[in-house]
Amino acid sequence: MNLTERISNIFPLQENVPERFRQSRIEQTEYLVDGKIHSWDGPGIEVVSPVRIAAADGGASPCTIGSFPSMTAQQAMEALHAAVKAYDAGRGPWPTMGVEKRIEHLLNFARAMKEKREEVVQLLMWEIGKNLPDSEKEFDRTVDYIIDTVEALKEMDRDGSRFFREQGVTAQIRRAPLGVTLCMGPYNYPLNETFATLVPALIMGNTVVFKPAKHGVLLLRPLLEAFAGAFPPGVVNTVYGEGAAVIGPVMESGLVDCLAFIGSSHVADLLKQSHPKPHRLRCVLGLGAKNPAVILPGADLDLAVAECVTGAFSFNGQRCTAIKIIFVHESVAERFVDGFARAVEGLKFGMPWEDGVKVTPLPVPDKPAMLAKWVEEAKKAGSAVVNEMGGRVNGSYFHPAVVYPAVKGTALYSREQFGPVAPIAVYKDISKPIRYIEHSAYGQQAALFGSDPKTMASLIDPLVNQVCRVNINSQCQRGPDAFPFTGRKGSAEGTLSVSDALRVFSIRTMVAGKDTEMNQEIFSNIVRGRHSSFLNTDYLF
Repeated sequence: MNLTERISNIFPLQENVPERFRQSRIEQTEYLVDGKIHSWDGPGIEVVSPVRIAAADGGASPCTIGSFPSMTAQQAMEALHAAVKAYDAGRGPWPTMGVEKRIEHLLNFARAMKEKREEVVQLLMWEIGKNLPDSEKEFDRTVDYIIDTVEALKEMDRDGSRFFREQGVTAQIRRAPLGVTLCMGPYNYPLNETFATLVPALIMGNTVVFKPAKHGVLLLRPLLEAFAGAFPPGVVNTVYGEGAAVIGPVMESGLVDCLAFIGSSHVADLLKQSHPKPHRLRCVLGLGAKNPAVILPGADLDLAVAECVTGAFSFNGQRCTAIKIIFVHESVAERFVDGFARAVEGLKFGMPWEDGVKVTPLPVPDKPAMLAKWVEEAKKAGSAVVNEMGGRVNGSYFHPAVVYPAVKGTALYSREQFGPVAPIAVYKDISKPIRYIEHSAYGQQAALFGSDPKTMASLIDPLVNQVCRVNINSQCQRGPDAFPFTGRKGSAEGTLSVSDALRVFSIRTMVAGKDTEMNQEIFSNIVRGRHSSFLNTDYLF
């Protein structure tokens, strides 16, 4: 079967889906508010999988694998008020609970979560088309993130367990919660990146309302009972439905103290603007990126090709950290482009459960048509698709495209494609990619491929003032989770990492008093009697 036929026949017959991976329809009616799992009897929103099912006589039809509640403003406000009640202006059981007890709740949740691994992994494949190894990795990494967060909080709490004396004042400084937090994650990592904000927000004592991403909703259903069983009423509440209908009223209420959102800058701006007191709103935002790779004349081209292919096409390029444009020096352009195109042609494509598959169908319904439009625009501007069948569309599947040379003024040159297209631009003077980075609306990461230390150093120094991570002879990426993850310009607001996230979802707070005999006695009695969760010298191991 030639490549054209393989693309045309990418989708399986129902009987050819391995029995282990067959997905039955899920009618989700459950939602969690105020510690109880409620049943929704209103209209639902259909979940259409990127995986299509082929017909015996040809063609393939979209596969609807379930539905989830299409809630209204009324249910959204019930969830919000449950979170507000649980926080109770900082007087609630959760925000006043000791760190050790909150940790215990999180670990109970992690244990219950592990039991749902198979269900969640299955739904990651069917809902967003993520291949099996990456789906398993996302689940396992999320559990590890919870454990790492617990350890980071223990260390932070140990640092805050002592008293300070300065200029006649005694004080203890710790971190306190912000209040009610709205968490909204992205569809490309609907579990991991949602939990990357949800977990630190919870463990620091905030109460949470969270809305799953538009794609990747059902996979959180198996965890509702774990949430309900692990946390006090109102600490975790879920909202489902169209964003404008359910999130608009929540933000307009002014009752949200912290917004944790990963998605587009356009939506983030609308959310922030809808809050009546934006100066009171703490925002933790992961937004867009157009991360460039720069291939220098002395680069190891085999290494550069391997890293750039992985960086550009992991999960079909649907990562904010993906390499989204490549600048290659004219002296090595022909060799790099040839090797890159051949490597892309070697990527196995197919269904998420197939062994070795790297490229899968796309979950956003209109994305293949948009990418095809951008590729056609580039071709009219003088670019060419240099890999076989690059840009061919079959329903939800878009075959990876290598576009060379990328032309300034086209969408692929400046806009974030968030899909399996790699534009490659050629440069003669290094000032071209540097100017590109300086003028970009984004400032997340860049990747440099070269071998001369002096040249690399001369580029590192200006780039660290434009982006927040410069990768040397390696792809752009988020991990390890202990490293800070943020961006400049339109790419982010706030910093996420295991330890940084604890800080962005809390605020430094102190109890202080003049160093008098009476105050010393008060502090001593409170600490010895363990009368306060905040004011204490307990040391967590």
